[in-house]
Amino acid sequence: MEVEIEEEEVQRVAREPPKIHRLEESVVNRIAAGEVIQRPVSAVKELVENSLDASSTSINVVVKDGGLKLIQVSDDGHGIRYEDLPILCERHTTSKLSKYEDLQSIKSMGFRGEALASMTYVGHVTVTTITKGQLHGYRVSYRDGVMEHEPKACAAVKGTQIMVENLFYNMIARRKTLQNSADDYTKIVDLLSRFAIHHINVGFSCRKHGAARADVHSVATSSRLDAIRSVYGVSVARNLIKIEASDNDPSSSVFKMDGFISNANYVAKKITMVLFINDRLVDCAALKRAIEIVYAATLPKASKPFIYMSILLPPEHVDVNVHPTKREVSLLNQEVITEKLQSVVESKLRNSNESRTFQEQTVEPSPSIPSSAGKDLHPNPSPSGSKSQKVPVNKMVRTDSSDPAGRLHAYLHAKPQNHPAGNSSLTAVRSSVRQRRNPRETADLTSIQELIDEIDKNCHPGLLDIVRQCTYVGMADDVFALLQHNTRLYLVDVVNLSKELMYQQVLRRFSHFNAIQLSEPAPLPELITLALKEEDLDPDGQENDDLKEKIAEMNTQLLKQKGEMLEEYFSIHIDKDGNLSRLPVILDQYTPDMDRVPEFVLCLGNDVDWEDEKNCFQTIAAALGNFYAMHPPLLPNPSGDGLEFYRKRKPVKNPEDAGNSSSDMVSTGDDVEMKDSIENELLSEAETAWAQREWSIQHVLFPSMRLFLKPPTSMATNGTFVRVASLEKLYRIFERC
Repeated sequence: MEVEIEEEEVQRVAREPPKIHRLEESVVNRIAAGEVIQRPVSAVKELVENSLDASSTSINVVVKDGGLKLIQVSDDGHGIRYEDLPILCERHTTSKLSKYEDLQSIKSMGFRGEALASMTYVGHVTVTTITKGQLHGYRVSYRDGVMEHEPKACAAVKGTQIMVENLFYNMIARRKTLQNSADDYTKIVDLLSRFAIHHINVGFSCRKHGAARADVHSVATSSRLDAIRSVYGVSVARNLIKIEASDNDPSSSVFKMDGFISNANYVAKKITMVLFINDRLVDCAALKRAIEIVYAATLPKASKPFIYMSILLPPEHVDVNVHPTKREVSLLNQEVITEKLQSVVESKLRNSNESRTFQEQTVEPSPSIPSSAGKDLHPNPSPSGSKSQKVPVNKMVRTDSSDPAGRLHAYLHAKPQNHPAGNSSLTAVRSSVRQRRNPRETADLTSIQELIDEIDKNCHPGLLDIVRQCTYVGMADDVFALLQHNTRLYLVDVVNLSKELMYQQVLRRFSHFNAIQLSEPAPLPELITLALKEEDLDPDGQENDDLKEKIAEMNTQLLKQKGEMLEEYFSIHIDKDGNLSRLPVILDQYTPDMDRVPEFVLCLGNDVDWEDEKNCFQTIAAALGNFYAMHPPLLPNPSGDGLEFYRKRKPVKNPEDAGNSSSDMVSTGDDVEMKDSIENELLSEAETAWAQREWSIQHVLFPSMRLFLKPPTSMATNGTFVRVASLEKLYRIFERC
């Protein structure tokens, strides 16, 4: 009887509807965060889009363990205001819109104000930012949408850096499903590659934490095809067809499309479709399926295509608020637009499928080859002249000058060091080179234009070709680097090259510089005195000290008088108290060796001809060029013989006393022995400085040199370029053997 009563009670409870209760806010936020940030690549996409909304021209991404341990996104955008930091990571706080109607005309990537908030609920977020005009930046950490502490003042470069650590630390099941870090990193690299070929006015880089070489590396360019070549490779770029379409019929569709699609020569196992709608990276399954159908019907073997399309529509025809991660959008008249794009692609493909081409290397005519020898190269020319002859092995170029990566480092292995591993600042160097072919129009001054015209007239055409088409091999010693151009190997003086490049860039960027803000203003008298002491052969003389003070005072007064001109034209800021506080940015992402500031300031005071305008600008540009040139660091190179500089000898009484403290050592008597030890801290500093310099030479100097440098004729004879090997001559030598 009791059993029956219990069963009736259970059935009655089961029939009652479950009670509805309100979830805690933290639970709601974590559930929402799981929708917005589905994987590490989702976080990277949101952060990169925020950087693009901030008008950035350089975006660098660093990832550790596929993004689970670390995602760091740095940009040079306008930054975040100090007063906005307290609400930065709260849900639904945004600067992109203020009312719902703004969605009808939204042009920014973000608009909900959920991304950063979501990251704080599933990871640890740290923001470092600085806005224009600020002397220092601010750093603040967030958790669960709120600040963990008040913003702290810190040194910062222009823009914002957001660091997300321990992503999904509180979502065990999600974290376990994302343990394959290689797969997630591949997705991040693919994402950055897509952004890089669309936003060609922005430089992108993406690398693994601790890696010196970036897996995505693009510089700002004016050519979409160059961007595709840089990111996806020459084999993709040479097999692309430009495609355009548009419609302006309000009754059916209004859109404009341009892009590139692969031709019949392109072969791939997997489709690559990069689609941007109103500059927003999205997926469109219907359009992708329609284009795949065209390729399957038009090309042999149904080869998988490469497609890049950028579609522009009126903002009111696009609903961007249809997907949690904004991966999809809804279009007005989507079926009509898809059908028209499909027909345009089909028409282009049918025209391109009439013939197929096969790439072969051809022999360039050389003035040194006699006419008879030239005939021997082509004994049976075809009537049309379309068939090319195979290049002889002794004239074949086996490198690609469009690939900026060095070749030598791939065959070198780092030697294990005996000193403690320091936090090498090389890993903190941003690994992208943002360059602008024409930074801005130069100031309308005749003297500057005359100096630039002199550079153009004095340019050596042969060296210019070497500079434009060379491949960086590696550093041969502290001063010379190895370059390959066609079949020849050259030693080039890095210091002379960088000095000339900086000089030319100063003139081209005249009066349009960005600025490097010094962490602390440097007093000019102290800098000049320091430079004079370094030059003085008798530093202990009292008379010399008085003379140095007078020289320092005179030069300081002179530079203060010229301060307004220096700041306006060269972004060199000297305040009313005679302190140096700002220096110009000559090459983006490169900072000069600040140990050479005293020498530079003394040069400004002593060597500049302030009377004649043209000579004045020329000598200031030369002083800046010498200061910014990539000189070897002042500390000796620790590799090779330079290591002796870091050894210090200390006395040890007996071998078994080697571990005793210095107070127990005896420095007299016949039983004293000397023991070598390494100054680890100094050695670590030197290794970092030399590694940074070599990285800057490979990733900043040579890419910039290809774009901007016009080598003067003097470099052909002053030892800046020295040819050390030629493939043709090497073959002759080995043939004799």
